[in-house]
Amino acid sequence: MTFAAFTSALVVRRGGAADWRHLDLPPILLLNTVFLFASSVTLEVARRRVAAYARGLNVTKSIALRWLYVTLGLGLAFVAGQYVAWLQLKAEGMYLATNPSSSFFYVLTAAHVLHVLGGLGGLVLVIGRLSKSLPTLRRSTLDTASYYWHFMDVLWVYLLLLLWVKL
Repeated sequence: MTFAAFTSALVVRRGGAADWRHLDLPPILLLNTVFLFASSVTLEVARRRVAAYARGLNVTKSIALRWLYVTLGLGLAFVAGQYVAWLQLKAEGMYLATNPSSSFFYVLTAAHVLHVLGGLGGLVLVIGRLSKSLPTLRRSTLDTASYYWHFMDVLWVYLLLLLWVKL
């Protein structure tokens, strides 16, 4: 709902704005997209490894954990990449209050980063539970974290297209 409200505000504000300036998106956003999609792939590999481990198949817990750590690292790389994008805009003299288009860029991407950080917290919870000597990780916990993470991918594609078309 937050992003629907921001989208509505962006469309309305842009429609009646004489002060709207076109904003070139920082190129790092494409690399960030790769990080986010790669993290979804590694998370799915991790889910399959955890399921195989739980069924007693020939998969060790450390292999499953390794894939979860790779996912966590890619998620952190995405967050770092967003920070680099903000630095690139800052270097061009584009700040939060420079014009409406830069304001929407910062607000939308910061809101998404906050949601991604929430997803990273979920991954840390999953890793912590799986790491215990007697795992307390329920499948529903991993599934919920995964669905949320994949939703962050879909949301990012939506935001990227919105920013590309409207800014």
